[in-house]
Amino acid sequence: MSAAALNEARPELKSRLKAERQVLFAAFREDGKPEKLLRGLRQCVDDILADAWVAARLPANTALVGVGGYGRGELFPHSDVDFLILLGARPDAITQAKLEGLVQLLWDLGLEIGHSIRTVDECLLESSADITVQTSLLEARLVTGDAALFEQLQERYQDALDPQAFFQAKTAEMRLRHAKYEYTAFALEPNCKESPGALRDLQVILWVAKAADLANSWGQLATRELITQDEARQLMEKERAFKDIRVRLHLQTGRREDRLLFDVQTAIAESFGLVSDPPGPGARRASEYLMQRYYWAAKTVTQLNTILLQNIEARLFPTPKLPLPINACFNKVDGLIDIAHDDTFETTPSAILAIFVAMTERPEIKGMTARTTRALWHARNLIDDAYRADPGNRANFLRILKAPVGLVHALRRMNDFGVLGRYLPNFRNIVGQMQHDLFHVYTVDQHIMMVVRNLRRFTMAEHAHEYPFCSGLVANFRDRWLLYVAALFHDIAKGRGGDHSELGGVDAFEFCTDHGMSETDTELVVFLVEQHLTMSQVAQKQDLSDPDVVQAFAAVVKDERHLTALYLLTVADIRGTSPKVWNAWKAKLLEDLYRITLRVLGGEPHSADRELRMRQQEAIATLRLFGLPADAHEALWNQLDVVYFLRHDASDIAWQTRSLHDKLNSARPVVKSRLAPVGEGLQVAVYVKDQPDLFARICSYFDRKNFSILDAKIHTTRDGYALDTFLVTEENFAQNYRDIISLIEHELCQLLVSNAPLPPPTRGRLSRLSRHFPVAPSVELRPDERGQYLLSIAANDRTGLLYTIANVLTRYRINVHTAKIMTLGERVEDVFLVDGPNLNNPRVLVQLETELLDALAI
Repeated sequence: MSAAALNEARPELKSRLKAERQVLFAAFREDGKPEKLLRGLRQCVDDILADAWVAARLPANTALVGVGGYGRGELFPHSDVDFLILLGARPDAITQAKLEGLVQLLWDLGLEIGHSIRTVDECLLESSADITVQTSLLEARLVTGDAALFEQLQERYQDALDPQAFFQAKTAEMRLRHAKYEYTAFALEPNCKESPGALRDLQVILWVAKAADLANSWGQLATRELITQDEARQLMEKERAFKDIRVRLHLQTGRREDRLLFDVQTAIAESFGLVSDPPGPGARRASEYLMQRYYWAAKTVTQLNTILLQNIEARLFPTPKLPLPINACFNKVDGLIDIAHDDTFETTPSAILAIFVAMTERPEIKGMTARTTRALWHARNLIDDAYRADPGNRANFLRILKAPVGLVHALRRMNDFGVLGRYLPNFRNIVGQMQHDLFHVYTVDQHIMMVVRNLRRFTMAEHAHEYPFCSGLVANFRDRWLLYVAALFHDIAKGRGGDHSELGGVDAFEFCTDHGMSETDTELVVFLVEQHLTMSQVAQKQDLSDPDVVQAFAAVVKDERHLTALYLLTVADIRGTSPKVWNAWKAKLLEDLYRITLRVLGGEPHSADRELRMRQQEAIATLRLFGLPADAHEALWNQLDVVYFLRHDASDIAWQTRSLHDKLNSARPVVKSRLAPVGEGLQVAVYVKDQPDLFARICSYFDRKNFSILDAKIHTTRDGYALDTFLVTEENFAQNYRDIISLIEHELCQLLVSNAPLPPPTRGRLSRLSRHFPVAPSVELRPDERGQYLLSIAANDRTGLLYTIANVLTRYRINVHTAKIMTLGERVEDVFLVDGPNLNNPRVLVQLETELLDALAI
């Protein structure tokens, strides 16, 4: 009979559920009250489940129990409905069939359910073995069924619950979750449920408080004096804000989506009534206003989470803790620093910075007591112009920057507490500021913290294997703290409009002057801030084989100290943008530029003749190791000019010579491939009779095979052969690179022999980020002193982009000599050295630029 009753109830329940949900959604869009919606959705599902329960006609000693968020009494639009079917005894066949029918009905209604079917004993057994089950039962709520059975579960659960063990398990779980999100709430696409400082952190507090029988709400936590009334109000506000965002995310995406993805940030912002600024310098999008509010809220939750968990821990693990005096302001208590008096920061405001000095000078201190954390959080407003002008406070800030250990932790804590932004007002403007350049994955302030962290890692022996060259350089760099000052200011002017490097240089100069730094130190810091992008641009966009390029860069850096400092900051900066941006190829370009420039600064002329001799000698020495005849290289080298030797490393010259010395003037193309000497990827050399569309033809092959081209060197020998070298990479090549090498050598050779027409370029799909933050494509073509042209192109990255460019150049009979491919996350900035007869025609130049822009357009 229950099956028939369930079938009969299905249409009515389904239509009712859909209608009631739509009414609730419409009401939310009118009044914007998330908690009202969450309660309404929960009540709606309660009623549906109760009616379905009646239709299922289960035995009397069973109960339907809401657990998890549903048990807590709130239900988000597309969240799972988690429930437990509690049994008085293991089910017989008839009851089992009824249970299966009930579960099937709930799925048929369109509910996303997460369910378990257990007896009380099974619940307790699972709870003891799984902290997730234990947590879900902590919020269990009877929906319908046997109240006495549910009461039995609750009593036995409470008897078995160990509040201390529960606290330790949940805080350990929280630390693991924070590690998953790299300990930051400031990712550009945070998870409003799971990220540090988000809803889950708030839930952890209430879970451990409830398990310890301390409180069930923020108000009760304040009553128990675990937090202040004001802090309770702030937590309620932040919780409501996060719930509001999560509700809107679910409604906007039509699914259970808790990530504030770029795709939806603008729509969510506009649903709150936020609008973008009118176009102009420093204009901000509505989504940026939304996200900055989010980050500030997450920062508040992070601080109050620390305070509350410390206070709850003190209640759960009461132990006598004797304070050990540090100075008149601070004591050490159980490995934590504690203020000597409740009003320490009010009576001695200098202690606000002095506490961070003390922590850097005493690495055994693990953190701050809850009392200190709370006092410092509220004392940050004492930092004003007079505070910043005080010589003692300025001295303390410099002591933090000069600290031998603990600097990164100190700066991060200062940023979390709002102290750093109060002491450096311009830094406060970039806290939580997004960056839509498609390669930064952190907000500006968090990127700066990452850069400082990277610079510090250069100085630490345990990280020397990551940065061997940087570690060697920094070991001999005096006053390395100046690098940290430059890192703090290098992006501090982001978002103001204008050149952030120049504006940041002004800020850095004022800081250095105010803090009594010497003229020499000030000049170095300002130089680093103003030029922090220069070295990467030269290394990745210009021809390092050109003596004029190196001489011009050497004139900018002036001496070895400035060069070394700029190199260290550049590496730290690039590695602090995104894990995807840095690679071994970029590392090699920067190191090459450093070494070449250092020789120039040391008085060695960067002449073509000298470089040519050095590389040829080194290549010959390498060839001898392979047992080649002493004159094996001569026939090939006689066909190569100076430019070839300047654009290739000695190892590349030796490899190509060994591969080609006995294949000169081959009627059939020669294709050789090997693992790249630096980093991941393959080096592919092509030797074939030159042809106008050769570069495009090779690009078309790599495009079809989904290889990314990182670098290309194009050379034509004196007897009319092309000797082209490509550095390429592909996601999975490392797993079967031998097969891929063989495949490339065979297939690319066959393609060049076939001389088939060039295939039309494919318009590859843009990434999700690129679709929402498109780069306006730019094309710049300018002549150099040698009659060649530099073609600079910037655009959103996509599959087939390089072949698209090459195809256009081929149609205009333009020859490519070098191609530098710089990929910055989802953005590419490519530079080509080109020549061709049509480049002397102004009308053709305009047509070429127009056609390239059309090809690059999204």
